[in-house]
Amino acid sequence: MEELAIEPRGLFFQQDFVTPAHEAELVRVFREELEWPVRPPGTRLSLHYGYTFDYKTFGVDPNIPFRDFPGWLRPLIPKTVVDPRSGVPKTPDQVCLQYYPPGAGIPPHVDTHSAYDELYSLSLGSAVMMQFRRPPSTATATAGATAESDGKRGGEEEEDAEDKRAELDLLPRSLLELRGDARLHWTHGIKKRKTDTLPDGTVRARQDRWSITYRWLREPARAGEPAECECGNARQCDTAQRRAGIEREYRWKQQELDKQQQETTG
Repeated sequence: MEELAIEPRGLFFQQDFVTPAHEAELVRVFREELEWPVRPPGTRLSLHYGYTFDYKTFGVDPNIPFRDFPGWLRPLIPKTVVDPRSGVPKTPDQVCLQYYPPGAGIPPHVDTHSAYDELYSLSLGSAVMMQFRRPPSTATATAGATAESDGKRGGEEEEDAEDKRAELDLLPRSLLELRGDARLHWTHGIKKRKTDTLPDGTVRARQDRWSITYRWLREPARAGEPAECECGNARQCDTAQRRAGIEREYRWKQQELDKQQQETTG
């Protein structure tokens, strides 16, 4: 995978992670063999493997047993996340398969800092534009973001009045990794709309899309203690919020504001 030379830094991208024939077979499996939850038409649907994602804590639910990876999923697991002690590729702890019908999206968010370390996403089916945003006054020092991108933890929050935004075209069969600045300090999301406007002005209709998101749990600094993040971003980081005595509601309120802004800006 190669890092994209754009902001946010820490976006690693690989085109054609699977072949068109493999993609077609996966789509057939998704349509014909999987049992999806029943929700209103046009709604994003999710299936979980490994540990179940907890939408209340944005972590994993330890009370639900680990769900084994099906045969179609195992060949799709990235091999680039390696255990530093053994040098052996690590199996993700949680995998989420999502179906996006045309017009569906996902609110802007940052995956929980203390719960997860690496984050990968494989796109299948229709292409879609993903939006990234770093709100004003929450920028992270370049040194800290660079250290995080290099596999280290750290960074101090600094004031920044600029509201930074970016878009990335998630092409079919492409694999995206979020690391460092992109993973920790920029929100990512997909707007609810049936078309995307490309940089050259072309309007592209959305079709059925599936994504596979891979998450690895962050390891604690000491055995027996909860994992923590050291980025220091009090707006986005649950560890920083907890240390500052900020209530958990802060995260929910900020996400609701981000969602409202997404809906008003189309």
